[in-house]
Amino acid sequence: MSFSKTLELFFISILLCTCNKTAKVEKEIIVKEIDFSGDLNTQVVSDLLEDQVEFQNVNLVNWQEFPYEPEVRFKIAHNNNQIWLKFYVQEEHILAHFTETNSATHKDSCVEFFLDPQQNGNYYNFEFNCIGTTHLAYGPNRSNRQFLDPGLIDKKIQIASTLGELPFDEKTGRHSWEMTIIIPAEILIHDNGLVLKELKGNANFYKCGDKTSKPHYLSWNPVGTANPDFHQPDYFGTLIFE
Repeated sequence: MSFSKTLELFFISILLCTCNKTAKVEKEIIVKEIDFSGDLNTQVVSDLLEDQVEFQNVNLVNWQEFPYEPEVRFKIAHNNNQIWLKFYVQEEHILAHFTETNSATHKDSCVEFFLDPQQNGNYYNFEFNCIGTTHLAYGPNRSNRQFLDPGLIDKKIQIASTLGELPFDEKTGRHSWEMTIIIPAEILIHDNGLVLKELKGNANFYKCGDKTSKPHYLSWNPVGTANPDFHQPDYFGTLIFE
């Protein structure tokens, strides 16, 4: 074999190795069960998460044409068949136009939690703008989704944001906000009777702001599509509930 051919094969092998290194990644979180039997509200949940749960980061810029990277972290736990979430966000532009449940919250300053509780490809997309307006649907992909009843969403999910509940136009500067969310398993109506304890599911966590001055699309687990698209259950990580 000629030297030039050997060199060509060498570089091909390096390229293949590099491609393998960038293959799909599946992060994992052990979702802690917090034992608490008192009266629960978002403030109590916030305090318990603060004291007992480690931070996770939503810091992956998957699409280089959208390089802006706000600082986004979250904590997650569960108790008595409820998922507890708290997001911590620092960003340059905050926007909150949408107040109607199941409206286009992703256009505002938004955090999101996508959950496939049965690992069967069907997932719930929880999308919360920074004043707590919720968008929630279920299905196997972006084009095949069923909205959950807004009345049920408003009744069952508890949300508290440090930015309050009133809409506002974009504000520019150094802004920090936090959001605490209580999601009961009973809101997962397409998985009737689901028990969180010892459940293994698939999920991803996101931060976006389509209509802010710096559109961005961050994720917890990497998303390997050519263009921004959070509706990718093949790129979810794993949640293991204690």
